[in-house]
Amino acid sequence: MIKFFALWLRKRLRTFSLLMLLPSLLALAGCQSEQVKDEKVTLPTDSSLAIDKITASQIIGASDSAKAHWLSESHVELLGYDLPSLQQSLFLAAIADSAGVAELIPLVAKDSDPSLLKRFPHLDGYQARQSYTVDLPQKDIKALVKGAIYLISLDENQQVSFATSVQFGNLLDALYTSGDDDADEYQQFGSTTYSKDGKTYSQFSLWAPTAKSVTVKLYEKLEASVKPEEINLKEDNKTGIWSATHAGDYQGYYYQYELEIYHPQAKDTVTIITTDPYSLSLSINSEYSQVVDLDSENLKPSGWQQHQVPTVAQIEDNVFYETHIRDFSAHDSRLSKVSYAGKYKAFTETDSDGMRHLKQLKQAGLNNIHLLPAFDIGTVNEDPDKRVSLSDTVAKLCRLKPQHNWCAGENKLEPEKMQDSLASVLQSFDPKTGQAQHAVSQWRDIDDYNWGYDPFHYTVPEGSYATDPMGVARIIEFREMVQSLHEMGFRVIMDVVYNHTHKAGLETTSVLDKIVPNYYQRLNPLTGAIEQSTCCDNTATERAMMAKLMVDSLVVWARDYKIDGFRFDLMGHQPKDLMLEARKAVQAVDADTYFYGEGWNFGEVADNQRFIQASQLELAGTEIGTFSDRLRDAVRGGAFNAAGDDIRKAQGIGNGLGTYGNELTTNGNDLVTTEQAKSMLAMDQIRVGLAGNLATFPLENSQGEKVLGKDIPYGDQGTGYALDPADTINYVSKHDNQTLWDNNQYRLPYNMSTEDRARAQVLSLAYPLMAQGIPFIHMGSELLRSKAFLRDSYDYGDWFNQVDFAMQTNNYNIGLPPAEKDQQNWQLIRDVINNNDGRDSVKPEHIAWTKQRFIEYLSIRMSSKLFRLTTAQDVQQRVTFENTGIEQQSGIIAMKLNDNIDGAEDLDSTYDEILVIFNNQAEPRRFTYGDIKGWQLHPTQQQSDDPIISASRVTDSGFDVGKLTVAVFVR
Repeated sequence: MIKFFALWLRKRLRTFSLLMLLPSLLALAGCQSEQVKDEKVTLPTDSSLAIDKITASQIIGASDSAKAHWLSESHVELLGYDLPSLQQSLFLAAIADSAGVAELIPLVAKDSDPSLLKRFPHLDGYQARQSYTVDLPQKDIKALVKGAIYLISLDENQQVSFATSVQFGNLLDALYTSGDDDADEYQQFGSTTYSKDGKTYSQFSLWAPTAKSVTVKLYEKLEASVKPEEINLKEDNKTGIWSATHAGDYQGYYYQYELEIYHPQAKDTVTIITTDPYSLSLSINSEYSQVVDLDSENLKPSGWQQHQVPTVAQIEDNVFYETHIRDFSAHDSRLSKVSYAGKYKAFTETDSDGMRHLKQLKQAGLNNIHLLPAFDIGTVNEDPDKRVSLSDTVAKLCRLKPQHNWCAGENKLEPEKMQDSLASVLQSFDPKTGQAQHAVSQWRDIDDYNWGYDPFHYTVPEGSYATDPMGVARIIEFREMVQSLHEMGFRVIMDVVYNHTHKAGLETTSVLDKIVPNYYQRLNPLTGAIEQSTCCDNTATERAMMAKLMVDSLVVWARDYKIDGFRFDLMGHQPKDLMLEARKAVQAVDADTYFYGEGWNFGEVADNQRFIQASQLELAGTEIGTFSDRLRDAVRGGAFNAAGDDIRKAQGIGNGLGTYGNELTTNGNDLVTTEQAKSMLAMDQIRVGLAGNLATFPLENSQGEKVLGKDIPYGDQGTGYALDPADTINYVSKHDNQTLWDNNQYRLPYNMSTEDRARAQVLSLAYPLMAQGIPFIHMGSELLRSKAFLRDSYDYGDWFNQVDFAMQTNNYNIGLPPAEKDQQNWQLIRDVINNNDGRDSVKPEHIAWTKQRFIEYLSIRMSSKLFRLTTAQDVQQRVTFENTGIEQQSGIIAMKLNDNIDGAEDLDSTYDEILVIFNNQAEPRRFTYGDIKGWQLHPTQQQSDDPIISASRVTDSGFDVGKLTVAVFVR
């Protein structure tokens, strides 16, 4: 009877697994074992009819979550419901399309698998959690994942009483990447061309295990009259890779993939046309991939293969200069061609203002140009006829955006203004108003500007920076830029963004999530929505094929574009193991590469919820650098999310904390006492920062206690977290948040002179330059760069992001910053500008003065290895601080570097000791010191054309240091 019933039920339910049904069948036959009884799994009375009575729309309509996780071939985990009531009649329902339910697979309750929960720790924290087993052949599971899968419960009437979508991204890894020689070992993704037996062949390969069919559409020319050649790809069932090899040389052809695939956003099987995630070249606006061979001679500039790539002796010798490609040349009037403005080509110039500036910085010791993202992005229209720049006319703006308030409504400009440039109209506005920001904010979706943290294709240069965005010009011009910088003596660093994509789902600029939906993106464990803690659609770099895409991409940039290092955006959203694996892969093609990035700990991955993160604390000792917010906040003031007066109250050592406070920080004895306590802590934090932010660095704190760097508090953490100087990137300004100049104007006292404001800028910049670890400089900060107080200028165009290497302006007070980001700060900005009464308006001579001081400090750093120690032991032995403890002299930090260490190598052939004295007071100070014999001012400062610096001197009782000055003494 059991056998007959099983055969009948299997036919009714099509592919029910007999093994899975066995416990229930035994129960029906009256021979249930004690073990089966404990599982409490039964079928409803008429379950044989369930699949005929259940519709896909029923299931989809009953589900508003994705709380089921199919983690391995045999294991499903359900989270966050009243699970005991769901232990009866649970099934996996497979939906191939909107037509109906293809299969019902019963689930059997079981104990959780500790090894799986260890691999997926974010699932282990749910108290309401139940585990189930599935028993299906692997080939059947691979068929199921080509549709949607839901976990459902049926009531006694065989109606869906509960449904939740099943997340099976981790299952795809178990099916396709967990063995040897499977998808993540494959090395020929994308389009490749090769010769064999005198014939040329082209191969196309795409990992798309959930697709039902894949076709590549090839276009010799992108013209409406040209029909594509179509090649059907075949799936390898072991790897999930679709591929085809076709006789013929398709170099230069454009192509797209056409996939038939179930997409959860459409809730149906759809036909999708998309580009290749492994694209190496693209058409304009990235609509088509292009078949290219990056090793082809016609894609290489003259001398590319032979040109010399600069090296550094030690990681700590690096100095990074953060540069945005468009900012670098958009306003440069000395370019040989106007068309090079904002382009890769601007870096090949010889006599432009920007290149002359770089040459001067190189002579002082700068050795790395860090480029903000230069891969293909989804936010700038690459067709110049469909975007606007400041040099375009109002008429063009009105053609592209007729709803702009200059083009329609009561503020519409007069007809005679239609031929004026956008820049000239902006210049006509009163800077005390919000007119400029309103105009810029309205057109920013069609302008030519974005920072570029919007990945579209990870391994193709961005087309809007090329003189021709169609095809291979972007490859050649990117390489020309790199080669030019190399030949100047600069290494080239690339900012990369593997933590999110610009879009997901079926959006125009989505690629990965179209091809394998819900795999490449990181999903919320309960809702199934794509996590967006990074700003956009987060990627799941913990998954094998996203990790592989990242590593493969990095190798291409290092090998084929000669990129010398990588800065990782929101690196803490990636696994530490992946970062180490990626570095090893890149080192195989470029041995002296350097990795660094943002090790912030937040979002759905915070505190190692999903994996051990590539965060500040976890990367200690790896020589993968992380930006130190400790030194930054202590110097410039924290509270980067503050608004209004709370910004002005948040002074740092570099803008008056504990020394020359403003009206909000010096009013009342209690307040002064509080500010002094903050100042003493900030001074200790700076000392740790100057010592490479080492957790193990010994010092005397402001309470007179002997402590280590990790014992100096920074919020609820320790200040020191690094275990090696190469772990730390020191900075006081970068593209994020207000520029250093704007940050200081928010906080400096109103009566401070323009000259002293410039000194405060240089004083702050000197901290990372004098610190152990690696300095990071924001382009233009040495020129008093301003963004008119704008907190986040990522998409607000050339008007707010201007850098003037001709040193005529610093772009300050050009109008209130955009309301979206800073309207709550407008009143404070007005107060600051009014009360400063012009003292915050700089002249060319102030900019030139600041630049020269920056060059002096940079050259001092690079003149001695004592500023660039390479081990924690060296830092601990050679770096000490004077003027510490309870009785320390206010506002003075005195750092001594010692080359006289018994048994240690002599690092500086010129000097035995260096004493760096930071006078953070707005008045000259004498630092009393007993051991004065043999000291002298550093020769670079002796020759300085600044009388306050050159007047620093050794006295019979110590050292005289000018106001807001860093004096370097040697002996």
